[in-house]
Amino acid sequence: SLQKWVNREISNFDYLIQLNTMAGRTYNDLAQYPVFPWILQDYTSEELDLNNPAVFRDLSKPIGVVNEKNAKAVKEKYENFEDPLGIIDKFHYGTHYSNAAGVMHYLIRVEPFTTLHIQLQSGRYVVSRKILPLRTWSKSNLNFLINRFDCADRQFHSIPATWQALMDNPNDVKELIPEFFYFPEFLENQNGFNLGQLQMSKEVVNDVVLPKWAHSPEDFIYKHRKALESEYVSAHLHEWIDLIFGYKQRGPAAVEALNVFY
Repeated sequence: SLQKWVNREISNFDYLIQLNTMAGRTYNDLAQYPVFPWILQDYTSEELDLNNPAVFRDLSKPIGVVNEKNAKAVKEKYENFEDPLGIIDKFHYGTHYSNAAGVMHYLIRVEPFTTLHIQLQSGRYVVSRKILPLRTWSKSNLNFLINRFDCADRQFHSIPATWQALMDNPNDVKELIPEFFYFPEFLENQNGFNLGQLQMSKEVVNDVVLPKWAHSPEDFIYKHRKALESEYVSAHLHEWIDLIFGYKQRGPAAVEALNVFY
């Protein structure tokens, strides 16, 4: 696979899927769901220029320090951390770039993730092979769980706002999931779920707000996938792979790269 990828015989998408599979990640386990990188940093332009390196995220840095301003705080946190019991090793980030809650966060508009999200918010989340979709629940169950979605402001309601939050907050280090590159439906509230209102703007949370350069969920997926296969990403993707799957995961290289997780 590596040689095929180097020779450009398989796509960046296919290679990432194969890497995830070899690393034991699978769609069947929310806690080990496939992880993909944020690859862009321009979510505000009217047009997306894939020939301009400035539109791409720096793939050599963990998402928590892509914004240089966060690097100092992250470094200090690591250097000043001390577990009085001596059990917990030093770390840069207390959360993870991929976890079950993060997967549900992105996929809240599609089943079975909607039901899983509600169960998580109501304290009833259990990992089970049998997840019953909302439409099959009894009325009393539904009444109990009504409005049990997480606070609207914390939901995945906008791609530009999600990116901005990552840049502002070094404690939010969520990378992406593969669906961002092939599944437009997860960006639409096709089931008409009542996801609440944003506190400041009173805007109702419905379909995911897209970057200006995307005219529809399908257009976003098309351009985002095109970006993943672009010359820039092809030349730099190995740097992100080193952080997630390679030699910068732990040890001195991870410390140097500000890439140590709890």
